[in-house]
Amino acid sequence: MRDDQVDGPELTARLAKTWGTDKGLIGTLSTVDHKIIGRRFIVTAIIFLFLGGLSAVAMRMQLALPENRLIGPDLYNQLFTMHGTTMMFLFGVPIGEAFAVYLVPLMVGTRNIAFPRLNAYSYYVYLFGGLMIWVAFMLNIGPDVGWFAYVPLSGPEFSPGKRADFWAQMITFTEVSGIAVAISVIVTVFKLRAPGMTLDRIPLFVWAELVNSFVIIFALPAVVTASATLMMDRLVGTHFFNPAEGGDALLYQHLFWFFGHPEVYIIFLPATGWVSAIVVTFARRQAFGYIALVLSLIATGFLSFGLWVHHMFTTGLPQLGASFFTASSMLIAIPNGIQIFCWIATLWDGRPVFRTPLLFIIGFFFIFVAGGLSGIMLASVPLDTQVHDTFFVVAHFHYVLIGGNVFPLIAAVYYWFPKFTGRMMSERLGKWHFWLAFIGFNVTFFPMHITGLMGMPRRVYTYLPEMGWANLNLVSSIGAVLFFGSFVLFLYNIVSSARRGPLAGANPWEAGTLEWATASPPMPQNFDRIPVVTNREPLWANRDSLPVVAGLSVENREQIVSTITHGRADLRETSPEPSIWPFMAAIATTILFVGSMFTPWALVWGSIPLAVALMGWFWPKPSMEDER
Repeated sequence: MRDDQVDGPELTARLAKTWGTDKGLIGTLSTVDHKIIGRRFIVTAIIFLFLGGLSAVAMRMQLALPENRLIGPDLYNQLFTMHGTTMMFLFGVPIGEAFAVYLVPLMVGTRNIAFPRLNAYSYYVYLFGGLMIWVAFMLNIGPDVGWFAYVPLSGPEFSPGKRADFWAQMITFTEVSGIAVAISVIVTVFKLRAPGMTLDRIPLFVWAELVNSFVIIFALPAVVTASATLMMDRLVGTHFFNPAEGGDALLYQHLFWFFGHPEVYIIFLPATGWVSAIVVTFARRQAFGYIALVLSLIATGFLSFGLWVHHMFTTGLPQLGASFFTASSMLIAIPNGIQIFCWIATLWDGRPVFRTPLLFIIGFFFIFVAGGLSGIMLASVPLDTQVHDTFFVVAHFHYVLIGGNVFPLIAAVYYWFPKFTGRMMSERLGKWHFWLAFIGFNVTFFPMHITGLMGMPRRVYTYLPEMGWANLNLVSSIGAVLFFGSFVLFLYNIVSSARRGPLAGANPWEAGTLEWATASPPMPQNFDRIPVVTNREPLWANRDSLPVVAGLSVENREQIVSTITHGRADLRETSPEPSIWPFMAAIATTILFVGSMFTPWALVWGSIPLAVALMGWFWPKPSMEDER
């Protein structure tokens, strides 16, 4: 039966049964619904955000007073490493992909993400990798070599035991997950768009996630190479980074930072999509400079690969090379500045409605621009040489990363919470949250610019009172408590609103993009009939009803495959059914990865259960049409 042969509640019920998830534990673990997987990604990433925040507060309590004995040096090194590792690898990168998993299929008007089983597998691998490293920390064998794990400190000579191995293998977990999600997002955007969604009608959020996915695919193999070669040096006696045997310690830094600086933009690019969506909705007008915004996203992604050496200005590289990377570091400010001006122009020429999501976006403008200005300062080799490895750098990248990701993330949660849950968050608590977070953040990190200029180095667990850093450190620690308190208020708002917040309705913000064209929360099938797109903001262009296409199966999980450039309906494709095998494959992958930290034979024996799981995953199953 086709969807043009049935209508109304019967169509909705039949499609919900076809695209739904079975009840029970097996059904829960087998689901391939992008919305369920996306929610799991988002919740897990936010849990890791809180864990990373707790470790930061613990460090600030230690640094609040000179010669403090609250935390010893070994635990402090583990906290420092777990904070950076969690925020960068378990929160910063996954949270952008998490929103993509949930929202991109809805925004492009399709019923599920491309390769839904790969998407489910990616979540489980990410979860197991994060659990592995945090369990190691709870057992006092957490990594203690920094989130970057520089050699030779992380090598076999200076880091015996398994602490650095847990860090290196966690990298493998998260990067396998990240690349898998990126592939699914790219194919979804290029081939599963609703009819009529040409390239110049793709929402800016989707453009941001598309560019981000390409950056992930090109950047993450570098850090996987770095972590894999580090593990080989530690476990099987290779000498990639041992100068005494012909290796090169700087090779590790090049591999790491070739990923590490694009990672800053892997964290920032999804945030630009959140900002664009929220600014357009609350300005009540289409984005100013749509083409300029899209080209700026692409330019940012491209230029991000030409900046990595500005993390290495003090390593004795040739001055000509340093000059090139200075210029590149300043050049990337141009596309970022274009985006800022386009967003401001959109608000200036619109009729802004100042709700909580927009308040956090305005806070993002102030904080991110301040961080960008200090970044331009650090692009100067003489200044960078003076403040390298001081708290000035700590202040800079927290202004960039928290201002450029966390503030937009909070805005995104307030904005799309009605879509996730069907309920609204409290505006009163939201405004309290904003001011507490904005004040707490600046009280925490602005004084670090000064302590850095006064010479306070990073990664020290205590300091002498004669250094003159005590008062500013105390202020920063008080600010950290305020800032963390704002997240406690945020969590309370989420939990209380999910239980008893006002019902939202389908489109509470009167937004124009397709995710608001269906119920909140969405049905398993997303749309009863696939919409036809005639405008960048289709719900504003068709306020009464959207044009739709019909002819898809009601009993099978059929989707429309469209052409890449013009978004024309090309053919119908069946989306894979739920399966327990991606979960089993993730367990087998975990056994292989964890076992390989102890013996190379784990790669041999661990590949057997993984191969069995993959055979079950891809074993051909006849469709209903085949059985006819």
